[in-house]
Amino acid sequence: MFNRSMTNAVRVFVAMAVVVLSTTVASEATAADRPMEGTLDSFLGEPKLDIQQVHKGDRFPNIVVATDGTVLALWNGVKLRRSEDGGETWGPEILIAKGFMGGGAIVNETNGEILAFVEAHHPPGPWTIHRSKDHGKTWAAMEFVVKPDSNGNLPSMHMNEHGITLRHGKHKGRLLRPSRYYGKQNSHDQWPKHYTNAIYSDDDGKTWNTSDPFPAFGTGEATLAELADGRIYYNSRRHWAPEGVNPLRRWTAHSTDGGKTWEGLSICEVLPDGPQNTNYGCMGGLVRLPIKDKDILIYSNCDTPAGRNHGTAWASFDGGKTWPLKRLVDEGGFAYSSLNAGRPATKSEGWIYLQYESGGAKVARFNLSWLLGGKNTGNGEVPKGFGL
Repeated sequence: MFNRSMTNAVRVFVAMAVVVLSTTVASEATAADRPMEGTLDSFLGEPKLDIQQVHKGDRFPNIVVATDGTVLALWNGVKLRRSEDGGETWGPEILIAKGFMGGGAIVNETNGEILAFVEAHHPPGPWTIHRSKDHGKTWAAMEFVVKPDSNGNLPSMHMNEHGITLRHGKHKGRLLRPSRYYGKQNSHDQWPKHYTNAIYSDDDGKTWNTSDPFPAFGTGEATLAELADGRIYYNSRRHWAPEGVNPLRRWTAHSTDGGKTWEGLSICEVLPDGPQNTNYGCMGGLVRLPIKDKDILIYSNCDTPAGRNHGTAWASFDGGKTWPLKRLVDEGGFAYSSLNAGRPATKSEGWIYLQYESGGAKVARFNLSWLLGGKNTGNGEVPKGFGL
């Protein structure tokens, strides 16, 4: 009797373990049954960089990677080109909708859908969400509700970096993307009233809440990333600041509640906010590499005393505390930019994608090994084990 009971108990334990293990594995995979995060090795190896022109004319980049690894280079918010081979070649142009760039496209890792945001005209203006259920091949408008922020203001979508699906903690599965309050318009007298924030959805984009304002006025066109411990790192452009406060560098904060509130406002002295001869700033790109338990962030912007040129990528190995490394990507024209990273177990794996304005849109793809060949900034150190 004792042995039989023990045997049954072991069977039950094994069955429960299988269920737990299956749940854990499933929870760490995307809707396309690919892992959300992989290993550092996939971004290393032989240094690689190539650059292609993918769009002509127009403005406003946003680049995302679908759960099956398809790379989508969105342009002007209303059209895109797809690459099914990791960025080697690009398909024909696809129209999302008529309108104006909303920015902040999101790949929903839970169900594989992709959401694109389109404003009717230069903001502030009404906006719509268009959804693709086939990795960007076709699009249709969807119904949604958006709630105002704590000031009673509805957000504008233009022109923020891509959004993300949260992967950790109690808000896992939440869709989160940067947004902004534009005031009455984009005019100098309104800049002191502008601020960034974020919108988030826990029902796949049907209902959106708006976060509290980012704790600095004069901000717009923000970026964000989820760190390995579930905190949200927020990094924003700022084209106005009170007297005595530097608007030429990027401003950061964090969230510990899934993007609802922001704390720890600080200036990141090492990261430029566009050309340093003007406080108007420039949209930058940001991505956390999908590497388990590591907080390697990549940031992009122009690195120049004057003019939007000399596009550069910076690397942080501690979740944005320090940025010890940078490398020039393109010394020519370089304005707004957007960053993303390839997904494990797909043809995009190991690549970092940088889409930027340069006589239309260019896409640079490179790996971390190539970036490691850059220059030290003097702000922190590259950790041991990266071959430097």
